[in-house]
Amino acid sequence: MSTTPLAERMRPQTLSDYIGQEHILGPQSGLRKAIESGQIPSMIFWGPPGVGKTTLAQIIANTVNRPFHALSAINSGVKDIREIISKVGNQGLFGAQNAILFIDEIHRFSKSQQDSLLGAVEKGTITLIGATTENPSFEVISALLSRSQVYTLKHHTKEELIALMERALREDKILKSKKIKLAETTALITISGGDARKLLNALEMVIDQSQSTGEIVITNELVTSIIQANIVNYDKDGEMHYDIISAFIKSIRGSDPNGAIYWLARMIEGGEDPKFIARRLIISASEDIGLANANALVMANATFDAIAKIGWPEGRIVLAQCVIYLATSPKGNGSYMAINKAQEIVRQTGNLSIPLHLRNAPTKLMKDLGYGEDYKYAHNYTNNFVDQEFLPDELSGTNFFEAGSSAREQEIKKTISNLWGDKY
Repeated sequence: MSTTPLAERMRPQTLSDYIGQEHILGPQSGLRKAIESGQIPSMIFWGPPGVGKTTLAQIIANTVNRPFHALSAINSGVKDIREIISKVGNQGLFGAQNAILFIDEIHRFSKSQQDSLLGAVEKGTITLIGATTENPSFEVISALLSRSQVYTLKHHTKEELIALMERALREDKILKSKKIKLAETTALITISGGDARKLLNALEMVIDQSQSTGEIVITNELVTSIIQANIVNYDKDGEMHYDIISAFIKSIRGSDPNGAIYWLARMIEGGEDPKFIARRLIISASEDIGLANANALVMANATFDAIAKIGWPEGRIVLAQCVIYLATSPKGNGSYMAINKAQEIVRQTGNLSIPLHLRNAPTKLMKDLGYGEDYKYAHNYTNNFVDQEFLPDELSGTNFFEAGSSAREQEIKKTISNLWGDKY
């Protein structure tokens, strides 16, 4: 049995072997053309674990035939960055092409550590490829962002995950020597959560621990029995990171402070970044509570600010206070559903014409064309309200906000009804 995990053995080496991410790697995509031309920009790959960020970086380096250096932000610092930049700079004196510096989990670098990359990126000494599971808008300094292209990588689809497993059974030198039948895939795909590395390593675990002496038939029941017995192996390496945050948020949404506090404790003891937790609380405060209790967002924002100031270990108290507050707050998702519906309609209808009376009229020509004409200034009317159209003609009367059962959302519904009557 090989000591190299299946996921590593099956790591693709070329773009033709790479499965998924067609939205950024399709034949006509800008990134694909840049790679094939050899003229690649510095870039940030943003996406969940196991979607191919590291693999894609290595494939790019191989394709453009550049020196490749890799660092992990978990165990590297400014000294490591400077050593690589110095090495690359010295090689450049002898005609070598600028190297690619890949930094995994770049969001874990501090501002000063990220600053140390700027000079080399600006001069073209290195081409930076950063990988992050966190929104780069929050975690990567603006100076680096402005010099990089950001590409979002998505979870693998069910079809892609099945294709990965079938390829492994067909091509891996160890697995293809065995008789293995992939009878059912639901359990493996569910366990993976779209993470290809987790999927392949789970598949290998099931095969290695199967008691069958002949053909190994992989069923959902077999997978579940083996994986449950080895669940700690997945947890110790952080593979359940997203499962735990999911349980945490769902506990808050379900108004269970005990469940929420438990999952908070799991994250704290596991060494989770407190800012990651605080950001999720801000999202929950708006998505799951929203208008039902507007103070929830204020509380969550204050929690994030406090965490940034005090960090661990006292930050756990602030987080616990916010978690209990959010979990016991009235719930409502009216604003969340409203923006979802509005965005869907925008995608369906495109850029509809803005009514003339709502347009800005900074020039005489625009005024002559009717821009701003017939606009009614609400403050000139009783109760600061006047009935006029604010949507494109094609969408007149469309209602985006559907009130939930919370008292506050019902009050908002009543206010809308009092103002607009039967229109919405």
